[in-house]
Amino acid sequence: MPLNNLTHKDYTIRGDFYQLKLPLNIEYMIPNDDSVRLLGQIVEEMDLTELYKTYSRIRKKQATPTQMLKVMLYGYMNNCYTTRKIESACKRDINFMYLLEGSPAPDYTTIARFRSLHFAPVSENLMAQFTEILAECGELSMKNLFVDGTKIEASSNKYTFVWKGSVTKNQQKLMDKIPAFFKKAEEDYGFKIVYGDKIKMYHLKKLRRKLCKIKKDEDIEFVYGIGKRKSPLQKTLEQLDEYISRLKKYNKHLHTMGERNSFSKTDPDATFMRMKEDAMKNGQLKPGYNIQFGVDAEYIVWISAGPQPTDTTTLIPFLNSIKSHLRYTYKNIVADSGYESEENYVYLDENNQRAFIKPSNYEVSRTRKYKADISIKENMIYDKEKDIYICSNGKKLVVTGIKFSKSKTGYISKKTCYTCEDCSECTFKSKCIRGNSKKPLEERTKRLEVSKSFQQKREEALERILSEEGTELRINRSIQVEGVIGEIKQDMGFRRFLCRGKKNILAECILLALAHNVNKLHNKIQSKRCATYLHPLKTA
Repeated sequence: MPLNNLTHKDYTIRGDFYQLKLPLNIEYMIPNDDSVRLLGQIVEEMDLTELYKTYSRIRKKQATPTQMLKVMLYGYMNNCYTTRKIESACKRDINFMYLLEGSPAPDYTTIARFRSLHFAPVSENLMAQFTEILAECGELSMKNLFVDGTKIEASSNKYTFVWKGSVTKNQQKLMDKIPAFFKKAEEDYGFKIVYGDKIKMYHLKKLRRKLCKIKKDEDIEFVYGIGKRKSPLQKTLEQLDEYISRLKKYNKHLHTMGERNSFSKTDPDATFMRMKEDAMKNGQLKPGYNIQFGVDAEYIVWISAGPQPTDTTTLIPFLNSIKSHLRYTYKNIVADSGYESEENYVYLDENNQRAFIKPSNYEVSRTRKYKADISIKENMIYDKEKDIYICSNGKKLVVTGIKFSKSKTGYISKKTCYTCEDCSECTFKSKCIRGNSKKPLEERTKRLEVSKSFQQKREEALERILSEEGTELRINRSIQVEGVIGEIKQDMGFRRFLCRGKKNILAECILLALAHNVNKLHNKIQSKRCATYLHPLKTA
């Protein structure tokens, strides 16, 4: 055969010189205890009716939705996240071929569409089903839920930020210019549009209509290009168009941000926040999402994504999401000090759940400096019967009023205000009164604001976490939920989302959670650790 046939597109022309030897049934080549077999059994147990409904029609001689789900999950189980890598694995990896069951390998666009158009709308339903399967198998305690969060970078450039402060400032500058512009336009063209003090968008549009009418009635021709002089009407109308365009842009940015302080232009759902992965060591803000994990017996039972830069306001929406998707409620909620707030304590009490939340001042309260600080109420004597605090100088701080404060989430906290009866000539004044004030120290009086409800619930939570049960749960929280986050970020190497938009990144999170759970179940089965929920405390 001539050598020029080597450049032919069809490589089977010279196929007479070799023979590919593979058994017809590739299942015999896969070990009986391989995790791919476990994955296939789990997916077959699921009810995929909702997934199939996302298809208008399913073509013949292509991978079915069930097979696509298996392929996606197995790809995430093996740290293969990009659709091109999954496509390549479907053509070369025998385990992927086993999951396809003889169907042709899907291309990367088909895999990408499956993840965003078909899996994303039903991802929470499938996550709930998987959790129910684990519960029915006895793999979940259904009693202790360990909660923690981590930030994962969005698929967006770090220089595409839009800040609320900057937008608000520029919007105000623009609104300060518009009244003078309106006044001049009304004087020049002899009509009145604004009768009040506030100028709104419809005033701008009304002015534009009047200017366009003048142009049409007087047949004024607008000119463009170098060396041509524009008429006053054209200059006014172009300036007005610029104002309208800028005002629309600012309003759109503020609407996109909502209650957030920033967003990314390429992924408007992403919020700029500080990440632990800071290569430049300068605290640079990056677009990302706050991912919340709920872990039981080392399995991820639920996962959610949000724009909050801190964990405090994420607990209640996370638990509400669990309540709306799962059939059972966890009795014990174990979390770190980042979740402590009066609102969270009250919510857990109302839902008959016990809070094992470490107080935010737990670590610092054990230091010598904290115990010697006479300015804080914890180091003052409290008389419960008289409802007064007694400071280090023996002076009484009596109740002088009630204050109500409202949080960002709308929760109203009741605080009792205490004021010292006499702070004059106190030798401890410089150590007792802290904070900046325009008043000189000699004229200031010691004041305290105490939320009695929060104080009581914090003391109850502290008592719980110091008990034997609380110690065991706190040790397991650092092992289980932080261990899961470590496995996803370090072992699975997932540190940046591939998709954009909250719906799509939540689908990615659930794929990660399902893949982690299958791997964890496989490892527990092989190591004979099934139905183990907590790690026992080590004794000396």
